[in-house]
Amino acid sequence: MSAPETDVDASAAHTTAHGGHPSAKEYIRIGVILAVLTALEVTASYLDVSKAVLIPTLLGLAFVKFVLVVMWFMHLKFDDRRYARFFVMGLAGAATLYLIVLILFRVFQA
Repeated sequence: MSAPETDVDASAAHTTAHGGHPSAKEYIRIGVILAVLTALEVTASYLDVSKAVLIPTLLGLAFVKFVLVVMWFMHLKFDDRRYARFFVMGLAGAATLYLIVLILFRVFQA
């Protein structure tokens, strides 16, 4: 019978399996970046610019925030690549379905 695994051994195995997660300082830094991006989105929405500039700007900022949240707070950056592939496949499926619904409702026709 083998000796029971200690907390230190379990922690080391977990860290090795997941590639080491960031420290609390890193999470705070990402949180500050997300807050700044949100402030930029709010500021952009109050500026008097055309929708041709505003909408791509807001979509770009939202995409950057999405990637930061998924990679760090959902730990996809530090976990096995298979998890990221499943996530991206689901996201692509959802985006495709959304696009199909928009086409069916003729949103893109002038």
